[in-house]
Amino acid sequence: MTREVAEQLTQTFDVAVIGGGAAGLSAAVVLGRARRSVIVIDAGSPRNAPAAGVHGFLSRDGISPAELIETGRKEVGHYGGLLLHGEARTVRRTADAFAVILDDGRPITARRLLVTTGLVDELPDVAGVRQRWGRDVLHCPYCHGWEIRDEPVGILGTGPWAVHQALLFRQWTSDLVLFTHTAPALTDEQAEQLAARGIRVVTGIVDSLEVVDDRITGVQLSDGTVISRRAVVVSPRFVASSQVLATLGLQPTSHPLGVGEFIAADPTGLTEVPGVWVAGNVTDLTAQVVTAAAGGVAAAAAINADLIAEDTQRAVTGYRITRPAAPDRVPASRS
Repeated sequence: MTREVAEQLTQTFDVAVIGGGAAGLSAAVVLGRARRSVIVIDAGSPRNAPAAGVHGFLSRDGISPAELIETGRKEVGHYGGLLLHGEARTVRRTADAFAVILDDGRPITARRLLVTTGLVDELPDVAGVRQRWGRDVLHCPYCHGWEIRDEPVGILGTGPWAVHQALLFRQWTSDLVLFTHTAPALTDEQAEQLAARGIRVVTGIVDSLEVVDDRITGVQLSDGTVISRRAVVVSPRFVASSQVLATLGLQPTSHPLGVGEFIAADPTGLTEVPGVWVAGNVTDLTAQVVTAAAGGVAAAAAINADLIAEDTQRAVTGYRITRPAAPDRVPASRS
């Protein structure tokens, strides 16, 4: 670290962004363009790192996650933002700001916080799922459906969303098998829907994924039966990566759809703690990259507006203290 950067870290920033993914970097660009001093603290472990490309992001379709992040980091730097590799461990409120304590003990002080730390995917405990995650073990058809179109695909049922996923992925392939695994038993209506759409149902517990030459070739059941597949769809449980927020008393909330836990916030990302915003998957569990980026932009605008209100109030207070006293008014004479 250069002496110049070390000196910069001692200032009180307008905003500290914790998390350097699409949401955090988009927010930092907006804040930098608003002439705010902003620092982005990032541990460098993006959720989508295993994926080959980002999709659904207009003009950036197919870009690798690493390239998207690198491009975003350059844009942040262009507008004066500071990028710092590190992990934020705790946050405490000071008299008029927040102190973010890093994993190496360094404190970063900022007037406002934006947390964009994403989420953790809790995957089914089936051999091979974690190893193939983001490659040919998938969960989002809008992220990966095109890439597996017309391929033999298996749906690994682990919860009440199994049938929904099967019907959803039917849009991309007609060669579809639903492995009921640990999902609830099908209702008569669900069985009829699957049959009508030509989706085969296989009962029994899935033991592992069969992989040959670094590609999934089949799904193996506990009885040893192997059913040929080229990709497998799972339904992870999404859990907000919110440990640093817990130090401020913010705890995750169960999602109404039962897909996991998120940090609740208003439409701009403002949490229950004044001065603390969230954006991206930490608060929107199903957000794609472009949606997360949009959330960062909205939060940045709200934060800047909040800082403007505070700056204005401080200016008014200072003006009232320092302005010259008004001369006594002399009553006008009457003739």
